[in-house]
Amino acid sequence: MADRMVLTGARVVLPTGVVENGRVIVDGTLLAGHAPADTPSTDLSGHWLVPGFVDMHNHGGGGASFTSGTADDVLTGVRTHHQHGTTTMVASTVTGDMDFLTHRAGFLSELVEQGDLAGIHFEGPFISPCRKGAHSEKLLRDPDPADVRKLLDAARGTARMVTLATELPGGIDSVRMLAEYGVIAAIGHTDATYEQTVEAIEAGATVATHLFNAMPALGHRAPGPIAALLEDERITVELINDGTHLHPAALELAFHRAGAARVAFITDAMDAAGFGDGVYHLGPLEVEVRDGVARLVEGGSIAGSTLTLDTAFRRAATVDRLPVEDIVRAISANPARLLGVYDKVGSLEPGKDADLVVLDADFALKGVMRKGAWLIEP
Repeated sequence: MADRMVLTGARVVLPTGVVENGRVIVDGTLLAGHAPADTPSTDLSGHWLVPGFVDMHNHGGGGASFTSGTADDVLTGVRTHHQHGTTTMVASTVTGDMDFLTHRAGFLSELVEQGDLAGIHFEGPFISPCRKGAHSEKLLRDPDPADVRKLLDAARGTARMVTLATELPGGIDSVRMLAEYGVIAAIGHTDATYEQTVEAIEAGATVATHLFNAMPALGHRAPGPIAALLEDERITVELINDGTHLHPAALELAFHRAGAARVAFITDAMDAAGFGDGVYHLGPLEVEVRDGVARLVEGGSIAGSTLTLDTAFRRAATVDRLPVEDIVRAISANPARLLGVYDKVGSLEPGKDADLVVLDADFALKGVMRKGAWLIEP
């Protein structure tokens, strides 16, 4: 790693817009505003230069699970996603019994504290059996605030988000408690009505866990949670842009109704991301991945994804035809703000970590830098 370098010639996406023939300065592990005249430079003409991606909902990759793997397994998953441009990520768990989850929270918190992860997201066990998806029904439980608090305590300040079916007993009180502790209360795996969803938002919920998936469909007489989540300016909606979880028209509806400031692209990735087809486990449940689509062996429900964020970016640009500035907000800036790390990552600004991604003119990934070091050199 050079102490300083200047990246020149690319189309650089800044918070203020796209700069043609831009100039980004790396000084050690950080981005800088100035560099001496003799600083080595790298010409990236014909490419895009964007901030490193931030994934706030990710269960693993590279054949390794954040839910059940060893420390080496978790780091394998982290490095796999690094190779696809995700320089900041949260480890998401799946439903388990409370003893297992509290132990897992303590284990993952150590990896957060040493800087490998940006936090922990608890997806389950406080979700609806009607919308359980790839979660073990026998391990589900109502969101009793005392149980939610146990997970927060076990995470030692590293919990960033808890997904809840807020219509269940204790759901609203748990949302209020999470808001008081500065932890994101996310509405998901829910069978809530429109009115129940509005109540949860008023109580402090701020995120929709993978909007459209694991919740009632939008109806014209009973609009359900989707309408409430899309219409409220306080809600950021997660979207899995892999072409399997969402029809392009559904993504367009969500993106343009919520606006670029209220969308967070996520992977919801499981072990097979960046690894390949085969049989895996998501918590206690067996999953078969075939042609890149993960489904439960028993019942056939979609079981997370094999998505990486470079693929989500490219699809958003080439299939969905979204403006690149809007994609960058959804894949970097918005999740960084939600996770409370926007002062360090999520945009290309002096003083922030030198986390960036180089894409070619067709939006294929060509380079990844994290904290000033090239993980993939363009």
